[in-house]
Amino acid sequence: MKVYLVKPAGFCFGVKRAIRLACEAAEKKNHKVYTMGPLIHNPQVVEDLKKKGVHVLKNLNTLKKGTIIVRSHGVHPRILKQLKDRPIEVIDATCPFVRKAQKKAKLLYDQGYQVVVAGEADHPEVQGIVGYVNDSALVINRNRLKSNLGKFKKLGVVAQTTLSIDAFKQVIGKLVENTEELKVCNTICHATARIQKATLRLAGHVDMMIVVGGHNSANTSRLAKLCKNYGTPTHHVETERGLRSFWFRNVRSVGVTAGTSTPDWLIKQVVGRIKNRF
Repeated sequence: MKVYLVKPAGFCFGVKRAIRLACEAAEKKNHKVYTMGPLIHNPQVVEDLKKKGVHVLKNLNTLKKGTIIVRSHGVHPRILKQLKDRPIEVIDATCPFVRKAQKKAKLLYDQGYQVVVAGEADHPEVQGIVGYVNDSALVINRNRLKSNLGKFKKLGVVAQTTLSIDAFKQVIGKLVENTEELKVCNTICHATARIQKATLRLAGHVDMMIVVGGHNSANTSRLAKLCKNYGTPTHHVETERGLRSFWFRNVRSVGVTAGTSTPDWLIKQVVGRIKNRF
């Protein structure tokens, strides 16, 4: 059985930067270091950071001192102001691509556009972006494409950075029907787009795809959905322990890909187990 690994796959620049900032803070500080929710959507990395002294904070009101890290997804500007008004150190690890989406949304808002965010309303990145337009944005995903959005004179749209290009195009196609003027800002992360493109290309040439990464990771789950929609049998696992031997019966070729929040060591473990045991 042949095993092929998507390249690039795994950590993107923004995730690497966030983890580096967190580790540096833990090494230098003589007090606890916290992140607002999981730094990235990968349970294994979050657990590893905990061992290094970086803890997940569930309730911001409980933090009286120490260092808080704004995670790669970014936060609502109101929360950022609250943090900076307290006697604690704030390290902003917001991904540069997320920051770009925040700035583009605010620019559209300031120019008089009704801002639309293409993405998942309950995702922390989207909630943060919405905050930069005074909580006035419409959030649209594939599930809302059939709903009646109403008519608008000017619509400006940005994308959740991990959204697929196809999903973004579908939203744009819908919005054209609802406005006289549409301004589109493509804020999809370059790394995410490259991985999605390479993953789909490989999915067309193998018998099965294995997607590695956190089940709570939007970009990893989206990779699995893309492969399934393509028609390739696909399984999403967090670690090598999630692999099942019966998946590989009569399979001659396997493709492996991973989300931007998946570390190299997890990918290598999955590939190693497939090669050695299946």
